[in-house]
Amino acid sequence: MSVSAAKHLWRVIAVCAALLFAYATVLSKLGHDWWTDENYSHGLLIPFVIGYILWTNRERLKQEPARPSLFWGGAAILCALFALWAGAAGAELYTQRLSLVLILAGIVVYCWGFPQLRHIAVPLLLLILAIPVPVLILNKIAFPLQIFASKCAVSSMRLFNISVLRQGNVIELLPRGSLETKKLEVVEACSGIRSLMTLITLSVVFAYVTFPGRNDPTSSIPPARWWKSFGVWRSLLLVLAAVPIAILTNAMRVSGTGILAHYYGTGVADGFFHSFSGWVIYISAALLLFAAAWIIDRFEPRSQKVRPAIRVKERRADDPRPSVPAAVVIRAEELK
Repeated sequence: MSVSAAKHLWRVIAVCAALLFAYATVLSKLGHDWWTDENYSHGLLIPFVIGYILWTNRERLKQEPARPSLFWGGAAILCALFALWAGAAGAELYTQRLSLVLILAGIVVYCWGFPQLRHIAVPLLLLILAIPVPVLILNKIAFPLQIFASKCAVSSMRLFNISVLRQGNVIELLPRGSLETKKLEVVEACSGIRSLMTLITLSVVFAYVTFPGRNDPTSSIPPARWWKSFGVWRSLLLVLAAVPIAILTNAMRVSGTGILAHYYGTGVADGFFHSFSGWVIYISAALLLFAAAWIIDRFEPRSQKVRPAIRVKERRADDPRPSVPAAVVIRAEELK
Protein backbone atom coordinates (compact mmCIF):
# COMPACT_ATOMS: atom_id res chain seq x y z
CA MET A 1 0.00 0.00 0.00
CA SER A 2 1.36 3.41 -0.98
CA VAL A 3 1.79 6.27 1.48
CA SER A 4 -1.03 8.23 -0.20
CA ALA A 5 -3.44 5.27 -0.08
CA ALA A 6 -2.61 4.61 3.59
CA LYS A 7 -3.18 8.29 4.36
CA HIS A 8 -6.60 8.23 2.74
CA LEU A 9 -7.47 5.00 4.53
CA TRP A 10 -6.67 6.50 7.90
CA ARG A 11 -8.79 9.52 7.04
CA VAL A 12 -11.75 7.29 6.24
CA ILE A 13 -11.28 5.35 9.49
CA ALA A 14 -11.03 8.58 11.48
CA VAL A 15 -14.20 10.02 9.92
CA CYS A 16 -16.15 6.77 10.49
CA ALA A 17 -14.97 6.61 14.12
CA ALA A 18 -16.02 10.24 14.69
CA LEU A 19 -19.46 9.57 13.17
CA LEU A 20 -19.97 6.46 15.31
CA PHE A 21 -18.94 8.36 18.43
CA ALA A 22 -21.26 11.31 17.71
CA TYR A 23 -24.24 9.29 16.48
CA ALA A 24 -23.97 6.09 18.54
CA THR A 25 -27.15 6.84 20.50
CA VAL A 26 -29.03 7.97 17.39
CA LEU A 27 -28.08 4.84 15.44
CA SER A 28 -28.95 2.48 18.30
CA LYS A 29 -32.40 4.04 18.78
CA LEU A 30 -32.99 4.04 15.03
CA GLY A 31 -32.16 0.35 14.81
CA HIS A 32 -34.48 -0.33 17.76
CA ASP A 33 -37.35 1.48 16.02
CA TRP A 34 -36.78 -0.50 12.84
CA TRP A 35 -36.96 -3.71 14.84
CA THR A 36 -40.04 -2.84 16.92
CA ASP A 37 -42.09 -0.41 14.76
CA GLU A 38 -43.90 -2.35 12.03
CA ASN A 39 -44.51 0.87 10.08
CA TYR A 40 -40.76 1.12 9.47
CA SER A 41 -39.65 -2.49 9.56
CA HIS A 42 -38.47 -2.09 5.95
CA GLY A 43 -35.68 0.05 7.40
CA LEU A 44 -33.84 -3.15 8.35
CA LEU A 45 -33.21 -3.75 4.62
CA ILE A 46 -32.21 -0.18 3.79
CA PRO A 47 -28.51 -0.49 4.83
CA PHE A 48 -28.13 -3.51 2.54
CA VAL A 49 -29.88 -1.74 -0.35
CA ILE A 50 -27.66 1.33 0.12
CA GLY A 51 -24.57 -0.88 0.22
CA TYR A 52 -25.64 -2.58 -3.01
CA ILE A 53 -26.21 0.75 -4.76
CA LEU A 54 -22.83 2.10 -3.68
CA TRP A 55 -21.09 -1.11 -4.72
CA THR A 56 -22.63 -1.11 -8.20
CA ASN A 57 -21.69 2.57 -8.60
CA ARG A 58 -18.11 2.18 -7.40
CA GLU A 59 -16.61 2.59 -10.88
CA ARG A 60 -18.55 5.77 -11.59
CA LEU A 61 -17.59 7.15 -8.20
CA LYS A 62 -13.93 6.46 -8.94
CA GLN A 63 -14.08 8.02 -12.40
CA GLU A 64 -15.86 11.18 -11.22
CA PRO A 65 -13.24 13.92 -10.74
CA ALA A 66 -13.02 15.25 -7.20
CA ARG A 67 -14.10 18.87 -6.87
CA PRO A 68 -14.26 19.43 -3.12
CA SER A 69 -16.24 22.38 -1.86
CA LEU A 70 -14.78 23.29 1.50
CA PHE A 71 -17.21 26.14 2.17
CA TRP A 72 -20.51 24.38 1.40
CA GLY A 73 -19.35 21.05 2.78
CA GLY A 74 -18.10 22.64 5.98
CA ALA A 75 -21.30 24.67 6.34
CA ALA A 76 -23.41 21.51 5.97
CA ILE A 77 -21.32 19.69 8.59
CA LEU A 78 -21.64 22.58 11.06
CA CYS A 79 -25.40 22.76 10.48
CA ALA A 80 -25.68 18.99 11.02
CA LEU A 81 -23.75 19.16 14.29
CA PHE A 82 -25.91 22.06 15.46
CA ALA A 83 -29.05 20.09 14.56
CA LEU A 84 -27.68 17.10 16.50
CA TRP A 85 -27.08 19.29 19.55
CA ALA A 86 -30.49 20.99 19.27
CA GLY A 87 -32.26 17.65 18.84
CA ALA A 88 -30.49 16.17 21.85
CA ALA A 89 -31.24 19.26 23.97
CA GLY A 90 -34.91 19.21 22.96
CA ALA A 91 -35.25 15.40 23.05
CA GLU A 92 -36.33 15.43 19.39
CA LEU A 93 -35.15 12.24 17.69
CA TYR A 94 -36.30 13.21 14.21
CA THR A 95 -34.01 16.25 14.13
CA GLN A 96 -31.07 14.18 15.32
CA ARG A 97 -31.70 11.55 12.66
CA LEU A 98 -32.03 14.10 9.86
CA SER A 99 -28.73 15.61 11.00
CA LEU A 100 -27.13 12.24 10.23
CA VAL A 101 -28.25 12.50 6.61
CA LEU A 102 -27.08 16.13 6.43
CA ILE A 103 -23.64 15.38 7.83
CA LEU A 104 -23.13 12.49 5.41
CA ALA A 105 -24.01 14.80 2.51
CA GLY A 106 -21.72 17.49 3.95
CA ILE A 107 -18.77 15.10 4.25
CA VAL A 108 -19.21 14.02 0.62
CA VAL A 109 -19.34 17.63 -0.60
CA TYR A 110 -16.40 18.63 1.61
CA CYS A 111 -14.16 15.79 0.43
CA TRP A 112 -15.29 15.19 -3.16
CA GLY A 113 -17.78 17.86 -4.22
CA PHE A 114 -21.31 18.12 -5.58
CA PRO A 115 -20.80 15.72 -8.55
CA GLN A 116 -20.21 12.87 -6.11
CA LEU A 117 -23.25 13.96 -4.08
CA ARG A 118 -25.38 13.50 -7.20
CA HIS A 119 -24.36 9.83 -7.37
CA ILE A 120 -25.36 9.12 -3.75
CA ALA A 121 -28.63 11.08 -3.84
CA VAL A 122 -30.72 7.90 -4.01
CA PRO A 123 -29.04 6.25 -0.97
CA LEU A 124 -29.57 9.44 1.04
CA LEU A 125 -33.22 9.57 -0.04
CA LEU A 126 -33.72 5.94 1.03
CA LEU A 127 -32.18 6.74 4.40
CA ILE A 128 -34.61 9.65 4.84
CA LEU A 129 -37.57 7.41 3.96
CA ALA A 130 -36.43 4.91 6.59
CA ILE A 131 -36.43 7.52 9.38
CA PRO A 132 -39.67 7.36 11.42
CA VAL A 133 -41.57 10.63 11.27
CA PRO A 134 -42.75 12.25 14.53
CA VAL A 135 -45.92 10.78 16.03
CA LEU A 136 -47.75 14.09 15.67
CA ILE A 137 -47.19 14.15 11.91
CA LEU A 138 -47.90 10.41 11.64
CA ASN A 139 -51.30 10.86 13.29
CA LYS A 140 -52.11 13.77 10.97
CA ILE A 141 -51.55 11.42 8.03
CA ALA A 142 -52.94 8.18 9.50
CA PHE A 143 -56.31 9.45 10.75
CA PRO A 144 -57.54 10.80 7.36
CA LEU A 145 -56.46 7.49 5.84
CA GLN A 146 -58.52 5.64 8.47
CA ILE A 147 -61.58 7.74 7.63
CA PHE A 148 -61.09 7.21 3.89
CA ALA A 149 -60.75 3.44 4.31
CA SER A 150 -63.86 3.38 6.53
CA LYS A 151 -65.91 5.30 3.95
CA CYS A 152 -64.77 2.96 1.17
CA ALA A 153 -65.69 -0.07 3.28
CA VAL A 154 -69.15 1.30 4.02
CA SER A 155 -69.79 2.13 0.36
CA SER A 156 -68.69 -1.36 -0.72
CA MET A 157 -70.85 -3.05 1.89
CA ARG A 158 -73.91 -1.07 0.84
CA LEU A 159 -73.41 -2.29 -2.72
CA PHE A 160 -74.05 -5.78 -1.30
CA ASN A 161 -77.19 -4.54 0.50
CA ILE A 162 -75.50 -4.82 3.88
CA SER A 163 -76.92 -2.56 6.57
CA VAL A 164 -74.04 -0.69 8.10
CA LEU A 165 -73.46 2.44 10.17
CA ARG A 166 -70.23 4.40 10.34
CA GLN A 167 -69.15 6.61 13.22
CA GLY A 168 -65.77 8.08 12.45
CA ASN A 169 -63.42 5.15 11.91
CA VAL A 170 -65.78 2.66 13.64
CA ILE A 171 -68.09 0.54 11.46
CA GLU A 172 -71.16 -0.97 13.11
CA LEU A 173 -72.78 -3.91 11.32
CA LEU A 174 -75.02 -6.88 11.96
CA PRO A 175 -73.23 -10.13 11.08
CA ARG A 176 -75.32 -12.75 9.31
CA GLY A 177 -77.18 -14.96 11.79
CA SER A 178 -76.32 -12.71 14.73
CA LEU A 179 -78.86 -11.00 16.98
CA GLU A 180 -76.65 -8.12 18.05
CA THR A 181 -74.55 -5.61 16.17
CA LYS A 182 -70.79 -5.76 16.11
CA LYS A 183 -68.27 -2.97 15.80
CA LEU A 184 -65.39 -3.11 13.36
CA GLU A 185 -62.77 -0.46 14.09
CA VAL A 186 -60.32 0.70 11.42
CA VAL A 187 -57.33 1.25 13.68
CA GLU A 188 -54.07 2.99 12.79
CA ALA A 189 -52.50 -0.29 11.69
CA CYS A 190 -55.27 -0.62 9.07
CA SER A 191 -54.96 2.97 7.88
CA GLY A 192 -52.50 2.01 5.15
CA ILE A 193 -49.65 4.15 6.48
CA ARG A 194 -47.46 1.06 6.74
CA SER A 195 -48.00 -0.03 3.14
CA LEU A 196 -47.70 3.60 2.03
CA MET A 197 -44.21 4.08 3.48
CA THR A 198 -43.04 0.67 2.27
CA LEU A 199 -44.42 1.12 -1.25
CA ILE A 200 -42.87 4.58 -1.62
CA THR A 201 -39.50 3.10 -0.65
CA LEU A 202 -40.03 0.25 -3.11
CA SER A 203 -40.93 2.73 -5.85
CA VAL A 204 -37.67 4.64 -5.30
CA VAL A 205 -35.61 1.44 -5.49
CA PHE A 206 -37.55 0.19 -8.52
CA ALA A 207 -37.22 3.54 -10.32
CA TYR A 208 -33.47 3.51 -9.68
CA VAL A 209 -32.89 -0.09 -10.76
CA THR A 210 -34.94 0.34 -13.96
CA PHE A 211 -33.71 3.86 -14.75
CA PRO A 212 -33.18 4.12 -18.54
CA GLY A 213 -29.50 3.88 -19.41
CA ARG A 214 -28.35 3.21 -15.84
CA ASN A 215 -26.09 0.35 -16.96
CA ASP A 216 -24.69 2.26 -19.94
CA PRO A 217 -21.39 3.85 -18.85
CA THR A 218 -21.48 6.26 -21.79
CA SER A 219 -24.86 7.73 -20.84
CA SER A 220 -25.15 10.61 -18.42
CA ILE A 221 -27.61 13.40 -17.76
CA PRO A 222 -26.17 16.93 -17.78
CA PRO A 223 -27.14 18.61 -14.49
CA ALA A 224 -28.53 21.62 -16.33
CA ARG A 225 -30.86 19.44 -18.46
CA TRP A 226 -32.18 16.96 -15.93
CA TRP A 227 -35.72 18.26 -16.36
CA LYS A 228 -35.65 17.21 -20.02
CA SER A 229 -34.73 13.61 -19.21
CA PHE A 230 -37.46 11.00 -19.59
CA GLY A 231 -35.82 8.87 -16.89
CA VAL A 232 -36.10 11.62 -14.27
CA TRP A 233 -39.78 12.27 -15.00
CA ARG A 234 -40.42 8.53 -15.10
CA SER A 235 -38.93 8.17 -11.63
CA LEU A 236 -40.99 11.06 -10.25
CA LEU A 237 -44.20 9.64 -11.72
CA LEU A 238 -43.49 6.19 -10.24
CA VAL A 239 -42.93 7.63 -6.76
CA LEU A 240 -46.08 9.73 -7.02
CA ALA A 241 -48.08 6.75 -8.33
CA ALA A 242 -47.12 4.74 -5.25
CA VAL A 243 -49.25 7.04 -3.05
CA PRO A 244 -52.70 6.44 -4.62
CA ILE A 245 -51.88 2.79 -5.27
CA ALA A 246 -51.10 2.20 -1.58
CA ILE A 247 -54.19 4.11 -0.40
CA LEU A 248 -56.63 2.44 -2.81
CA THR A 249 -55.34 -1.10 -2.27
CA ASN A 250 -55.60 -0.67 1.50
CA ALA A 251 -59.16 0.63 1.08
CA MET A 252 -59.93 -2.52 -0.92
CA ARG A 253 -58.53 -4.62 1.92
CA VAL A 254 -60.70 -2.89 4.54
CA SER A 255 -63.74 -3.16 2.26
CA GLY A 256 -63.19 -6.89 1.77
CA THR A 257 -62.76 -7.36 5.51
CA GLY A 258 -66.04 -5.55 6.19
CA ILE A 259 -67.96 -7.64 3.65
CA LEU A 260 -66.55 -10.90 5.01
CA ALA A 261 -67.27 -9.76 8.57
CA HIS A 262 -70.96 -9.59 7.67
CA TYR A 263 -71.04 -13.19 6.40
CA TYR A 264 -68.51 -14.86 8.71
CA GLY A 265 -68.34 -12.61 11.75
CA THR A 266 -65.90 -9.97 12.93
CA GLY A 267 -63.33 -12.64 13.75
CA VAL A 268 -62.06 -12.46 10.17
CA ALA A 269 -60.56 -9.06 11.02
CA ASP A 270 -58.01 -10.77 13.25
CA GLY A 271 -55.66 -13.72 13.06
CA PHE A 272 -54.53 -15.47 9.91
CA PHE A 273 -56.87 -13.73 7.47
CA HIS A 274 -55.73 -10.29 8.61
CA SER A 275 -52.06 -11.13 8.06
CA PHE A 276 -52.66 -13.04 4.84
CA SER A 277 -54.78 -10.27 3.31
CA GLY A 278 -52.04 -7.77 4.16
CA TRP A 279 -49.49 -9.75 2.12
CA VAL A 280 -51.93 -10.24 -0.75
CA ILE A 281 -52.76 -6.53 -0.91
CA TYR A 282 -49.11 -5.52 -0.74
CA ILE A 283 -48.19 -7.88 -3.57
CA SER A 284 -51.11 -6.50 -5.57
CA ALA A 285 -49.88 -2.96 -4.92
CA ALA A 286 -46.39 -3.90 -6.10
CA LEU A 287 -47.82 -5.43 -9.27
CA LEU A 288 -49.84 -2.28 -9.91
CA LEU A 289 -46.66 -0.25 -9.48
CA PHE A 290 -44.89 -2.41 -12.05
CA ALA A 291 -47.88 -2.02 -14.37
CA ALA A 292 -47.70 1.75 -13.96
CA ALA A 293 -44.02 1.63 -14.95
CA TRP A 294 -44.91 -0.42 -18.03
CA ILE A 295 -47.54 2.13 -19.06
CA ILE A 296 -45.16 5.06 -18.52
CA ASP A 297 -42.49 3.33 -20.62
CA ARG A 298 -44.92 3.25 -23.56
CA PHE A 299 -44.61 7.06 -23.73
CA GLU A 300 -40.81 7.17 -23.85
CA PRO A 301 -39.66 9.37 -26.76
CA ARG A 302 -37.70 7.45 -29.36
CA SER A 303 -35.03 10.14 -29.33
CA GLN A 304 -34.24 9.35 -25.68
CA LYS A 305 -34.16 5.57 -25.92
CA VAL A 306 -30.74 4.27 -25.03
CA ARG A 307 -29.11 2.25 -27.76
CA PRO A 308 -26.02 0.18 -27.02
CA ALA A 309 -22.76 1.27 -28.54
CA ILE A 310 -21.21 -1.02 -31.15
CA ARG A 311 -17.46 -1.15 -30.67
CA VAL A 312 -15.13 -2.67 -33.26
CA LYS A 313 -12.59 -4.97 -31.68
CA GLU A 314 -8.92 -4.70 -32.55
CA ARG A 315 -7.88 -6.94 -35.47
CA ARG A 316 -5.27 -9.57 -34.76
CA ALA A 317 -2.09 -9.66 -36.82
CA ASP A 318 -3.01 -13.03 -38.40
CA ASP A 319 -6.61 -12.03 -39.18
CA PRO A 320 -7.11 -12.14 -43.00
CA ARG A 321 -10.12 -9.82 -42.89
CA PRO A 322 -9.78 -6.17 -44.03
CA SER A 323 -8.10 -3.87 -41.58
CA VAL A 324 -10.30 -1.60 -39.44
CA PRO A 325 -8.85 1.02 -37.08
CA ALA A 326 -9.24 -0.13 -33.49
CA ALA A 327 -10.24 3.33 -32.29
CA VAL A 328 -13.33 3.46 -34.50
CA VAL A 329 -16.51 3.48 -32.43
CA ILE A 330 -19.80 3.25 -34.28
CA ARG A 331 -22.78 4.36 -32.20
CA ALA A 332 -26.24 3.16 -33.00
CA GLU A 333 -27.48 6.72 -33.45
CA GLU A 334 -25.15 7.14 -36.44
CA LEU A 335 -26.61 4.07 -38.15
CA LYS A 336 -29.98 5.71 -38.73
